[in-house]
Amino acid sequence: MKYIDLHVHSNISDGTLTPTEVVDKAVSSGLSAIALTDHDTVLGIQEARQAAAKHASNGYEIEIIPGVEISSSYNGKDLHILGLYIDDTNEILIKTLENAVKEREERNIKMIHNLNAAGIPITLEALKESEPDAVITRAHFAKYLTENGFTKTRNKAFEKYLAADGPYYVPRQFITPEDAIKLILQAGGIPVLAHPLLYRLPADELSELVKNLKSLGLAGIEAIYTSHTGCDESDVRRLARLNDLLLSGGSDFHGDNKPDIAIGKGRGNLKIPYQLLEVMKEYKNTIK
Repeated sequence: MKYIDLHVHSNISDGTLTPTEVVDKAVSSGLSAIALTDHDTVLGIQEARQAAAKHASNGYEIEIIPGVEISSSYNGKDLHILGLYIDDTNEILIKTLENAVKEREERNIKMIHNLNAAGIPITLEALKESEPDAVITRAHFAKYLTENGFTKTRNKAFEKYLAADGPYYVPRQFITPEDAIKLILQAGGIPVLAHPLLYRLPADELSELVKNLKSLGLAGIEAIYTSHTGCDESDVRRLARLNDLLLSGGSDFHGDNKPDIAIGKGRGNLKIPYQLLEVMKEYKNTIK
């Protein structure tokens, strides 16, 4: 059976591997397709395609699905919408994402000032030193704090300095889920609600949210995901059935920023069948 991973990050956002290294890792893991879904940017997709082409010339075919993970806001919480099969050359998409990155950088500067006031000599230049083209996220702050001895682990960095309820955190100004879905649709993509159980919403509220997002154009939901345990996957599959949504699945691979998560395998037992992608392709053909 062929397996895939439709939620993968590179160092163009908050992963630690280049797009080429991500593709290499996917090939060595025996995957047949991956979606590169960096946060609020599509800048790594062309490099991933080129890496896949090199593997194809050596006899290994791996599909690269152009994607993005767009950050939006729901009742004060981060809500992530994946865009799969987007046109990564779409000018409206690119401009909107560029604005999101600019807003993120302004927020990062405010967080830097807060940490400086606490005696931590962090700078934007230091955060970008090893990855100058990356979209800087809290994962980069955690890396700096750990490597420079302010915390022992990146998880501790989040707990002590980067938590949303902490004194150094600065909230982002997100677009709405409706606008994120519209943006993906106008770029020819398939909007998918990422990791719905991570939002820790009561079951009735999550059900209502999914229903509302469906009415706005949501087409899929991430039913197979690294952190699912027990009945989690079946619960999300039920939401998909009730709302006539496509099933998606992903590891949320970030390289060393989430060292316990392997591409395509999650924490060891994740398996995302290629059939999910085939259904998506059929769906996309019907909406052209």
